[in-house]
Amino acid sequence: MRPALLLLACLTFAQAQTVEEARLQQVATRLPALNTAFAGLTRDFAHDWANSRDALEATRVAREYGRKLWLGAKARLHEQGDFDDRPLYWARLALTSIIRDNKPAFPLFEADRTTAIAALEQSSRGMDEIRYDPDRKIKRILLTGFDPFALERNLDQSNPSGVTALLLDGEEIVVNGERARVEVAVFPVRYADFDAGMVEDFLTPWMAGPRALATWQAAAGKLPAWVEPQVDMVVTVSMGREQFDLERYPGLRRSAKATDNLAALSGGSRTAPVIPLLHGLPLVGPEFVEFSLPVAAMQTANGPYKVQDNRWVRVMPDTRMAAGGLAALHGKTAVEGGGGGYLSNEISYRSVRLRNQLGLTQLPVGHIHTPSIQAFEPAKTADITKQVLEMLKAAIKTL
Repeated sequence: MRPALLLLACLTFAQAQTVEEARLQQVATRLPALNTAFAGLTRDFAHDWANSRDALEATRVAREYGRKLWLGAKARLHEQGDFDDRPLYWARLALTSIIRDNKPAFPLFEADRTTAIAALEQSSRGMDEIRYDPDRKIKRILLTGFDPFALERNLDQSNPSGVTALLLDGEEIVVNGERARVEVAVFPVRYADFDAGMVEDFLTPWMAGPRALATWQAAAGKLPAWVEPQVDMVVTVSMGREQFDLERYPGLRRSAKATDNLAALSGGSRTAPVIPLLHGLPLVGPEFVEFSLPVAAMQTANGPYKVQDNRWVRVMPDTRMAAGGLAALHGKTAVEGGGGGYLSNEISYRSVRLRNQLGLTQLPVGHIHTPSIQAFEPAKTADITKQVLEMLKAAIKTL
């Protein structure tokens, strides 16, 4: 075994880990190239983590290395042009595994460890790196992608939405003299993170503005008299079906049989869909919401795939229907939104619900489902990312 792999193996597999982290052992054996991409950063982090003097320094180190990983993954993707998001995913798990299983030089409480992991997660997902130009004439697009998933079936699975996010982060788009800057974040495929409010906690400052957020939190959820959206469009992206689907009607409930990356089930089914949580309480909202992306413009985007305005949903009792409007869905119980009953649908529902709750009737918010890929298909992923960019260019003209 090469020295970098031996070090990673020693650091990563000493103790019991999460289901995600435990897969690192298979990756080291079957897909070693995915480990070597950031082996040096992993080694340096293990050293600095072990030599942290207190909990504050440990968290600072975790956040710093998360940022290094994010920036390094972006640079690597642009330099190599391989359309591969997997090294970022597996390196992040190697770092969280070190935090979870290796003791620093001082007594570390479990709460401190949790804080350090959260800091690393946030910074390594681009959430700390969002920087817009203060000139509001430059439009602001906030885009999210997802980690690879279905790893229990395909350990080498990539996710075009994560690749798209990495490639577009910080990019400035110019269309007919109109300028827009794209900033991104990549979300985990884990039900628990969504239940804990990760989507709302991330999006609220950008949708409502920091002043409104502070007032809202202080008033225990009461909406202030002003809302200052800091972005001009919010686009969530995930891997989906055969073509591009713009998911018009996200649904409230979970019903997918598929497990998440921690092997957790949704808890629901087509015959008994369940309501997810928000900060430990049932998520409160209508059964269906409607997105507000500029559909007609985005459907003109050139590329090898059709861009569909998907109106199909599933309602109780397990009935599929094409909705002609929200009125047609009134009084019905959601089984699946346009994006299904998994986390792709859920990030779409939560973002549109938040938009509605904040009263941002003019803010375009919605979800793009990309064509799916089998494991790792860089050529197909390249086509997908280019067409997403064309959709954004088309949307800019309407903002």
